Amino acid sequence: MPLPKMPTKPATILPVNDYPKAEPGKPVRAVASAKAGNDAVEDLISGEAVPAPKTKARKSKAALLAAAPAPGLEPVSAPGSAPAGKDSVRAKLKEADIERPHPAKHKPVEINVKSSTSRKADKAGAAKVFVLDTNVLMHDPTCLFRFEEHDVYLPMMTLEELDNHKKGMSEVARNARQVSRTLDALIANVDDDAIESGIALSKLGNKDAKGRLFFQTKLNGVSLPEGLPMGKADNQILGVVQALEGDKPGRAIVLVSKDINMRIKARALGLPAEDYFNDHVLEDTDLLYSGIVQLPEDFWNKHGKDMESWQETRNNYTSTYYRVTGPFIPSLLVNQFVYLEPKNGEAAFYGQVKQINGKTAVFQTLRDYSHHKNNVWGITARNREQNFALNLLMNPDVDFVTLLGQAGTGKTLLALAAGLAQVLETKLYNEIIVTRVTVPVGEDIGFLPGTEEEKMSPWMGAFDDNLEVLNKSDSDAGDWGRAATQDLIRSRIKIKSLNFMRGRTFVNKFLIIDEAQNLTPKQMKTLVTRAGPGTKILCLGNIAQIDTPYLTEGSSGLTYVVDRFKGWSHSGHVTLARGERSRLADHASDVL
Repeated sequence: MPLPKMPTKPATILPVNDYPKAEPGKPVRAVASAKAGNDAVEDLISGEAVPAPKTKARKSKAALLAAAPAPGLEPVSAPGSAPAGKDSVRAKLKEADIERPHPAKHKPVEINVKSSTSRKADKAGAAKVFVLDTNVLMHDPTCLFRFEEHDVYLPMMTLEELDNHKKGMSEVARNARQVSRTLDALIANVDDDAIESGIALSKLGNKDAKGRLFFQTKLNGVSLPEGLPMGKADNQILGVVQALEGDKPGRAIVLVSKDINMRIKARALGLPAEDYFNDHVLEDTDLLYSGIVQLPEDFWNKHGKDMESWQETRNNYTSTYYRVTGPFIPSLLVNQFVYLEPKNGEAAFYGQVKQINGKTAVFQTLRDYSHHKNNVWGITARNREQNFALNLLMNPDVDFVTLLGQAGTGKTLLALAAGLAQVLETKLYNEIIVTRVTVPVGEDIGFLPGTEEEKMSPWMGAFDDNLEVLNKSDSDAGDWGRAATQDLIRSRIKIKSLNFMRGRTFVNKFLIIDEAQNLTPKQMKTLVTRAGPGTKILCLGNIAQIDTPYLTEGSSGLTYVVDRFKGWSHSGHVTLARGERSRLADHASDVL
C-alpha cells in the first residue's frame, strides 16, 4: 500500500483520498469490541453462520465458554427469543471445537517447592570435621573458635607436638602455651563421656563457635602406603584423617595445615586438605584499599545541584568545604582522597572526604605541598600521591597513617621530613622514634655488638641515607651549620628495638614503623597499642617485599591494619604509585 503524501506544514489535514482503504478479499484489521463478541456468541447459539477468520474463531471460543451455562443451572433465554435447549448448545460447542472444563481432568497442579531455608540446609549438609595440624594452632592460638558451626578434631600427635614447642620466649612458644591454657579451660569439669561426645566450643563465651571439640581417645588402625613411615608425626596425623573417614562415613573430614608438603601428601592419598585462611585479610591484594579514588567525569553534573560551600581556617590554613549529595557518595570512606582531572583544560580538583551521612558528603580542599612555599623541611611533593601523603602526615588530627608503595616512592623521606618539621619547628611532638622488625634479606650475620641503638643502627641504614638528603636540602648553611643541624636531628631521633616494646607507652611521640610488611597482625597490634596521648604512628612498607618466611601479602600485619583502619576519622592511608628515586630504580621495579 503506498504511503500518504507528507504534510507541507504543521497541522495539515490529509485529503480523504489519501486515507488507506481496504482492498477486496482482505479483511480490515480492527479490534473487536465486547459487543461484537457477544453478538458472535448469540449468532452461534441461534444457529447462524459467523463469517470470521480462524483467528477470530479462536477468540470466540473463549467467549462461548464464558457464555455457556454453569453445570447444574438451566440456561436462561433472552426475552422475546425461543429457548435454546441443552443439546443444541452442546452441539454448537462441539462444532466450535471447544472443550468444556472437566473437574477430574483439570485439577490444579500441586508443585512441591522447598523453601529457601530447606534448600540452604540441603546444600550445606552436615557439619564438617576439621582435623587441625600443630602448625595451625601455633600460627593462630584462637583458631579453635574460627570454624563456625563445624567440629574440630585434635589428634594426639598434635598435642604431643604442642608440648614440644611450649618452651622458650619466641612467639611460637607463647602461642603453644596459650593453646594449652585454652584446651585446659575447655576440658575443665568435664567427664569422660562428654569428651567422647565432644565439648562445646562456645563454653568459654565464643558465641560464633557453634561446633564441638573432639580429641583422639583411641588408637586407630590405619594402613598407609609403605613409603610413609608411621613414626613421623605428619604421617600419623594423615593416618588419623584416613581412619576418621571410615569411622564417620556421613561426615566430611578435612585436614587443615599450614604445611604445604603435608597438604600435597594428603591429596596424593585422596584425603581432603586445606590451608588455614582465617588470618588472610584479602585473597587478592589488588582489592586492597588504596585511600584514593578518582571521581567520574560527570560528578559535578550529578552531585552539584544542591551543593553548599564555605571556608574554614584550621591549623593556620584556610580550606574550602563542599557539601554534595548524590549516588556516588555511599561508595566513599572518611579521610579518603578524591580527585578529578578534567581533560578539557579545566582546573583539577583535589579533596578529602571529611564527613559522610547517607548520600551526602563533605569534601575539604587540600594544601598544595608541591609548591615551594609549602615545603616540609625543604621537601616538596613530586606527584599527586605524595601530596596526599603529606596532607595526612602534617594533619595533627590524624593519629594513624599507613603508606604503601614500591621501592623509591618516597615513603621514608616523606615520613622523616614530616617528623622533623613537627618535632623541631612546630614542637607538636617531643621526639621521633624509629623501629622495624629485624628480618635479614639474606643469611644472618650473627649477633651485633654494642648497646640497643648500636645493634639497631645497621638496620637503620635507610634512615641515615634519607637524613643525609634532608640535611643537604639546606643549601644556605655551611659545613659547620649542617654538622650542627645533623647533631641536633640525631639527638631528637631514637632508634628502638621491636623486642622491647611490650608494656611501653609513648606520649607525644612521632613513631615510625619501617618495613611494616614483615610484621604479623599480632605484632602490629602490640605496636599500635603502645600509643599514648598526643602520639602519631606511621606504618611504612611494601607488601611485595615480604622477608618473613611465614607471611604472605594477604596475611601481613600491614595489610591487616590498612583494612581494619579504613574509614576511621583519625586515620588515613595512601598507596604511592610512582617512583621518584631514579630512572634506574623505576625501571628495575617494573622489569625485575
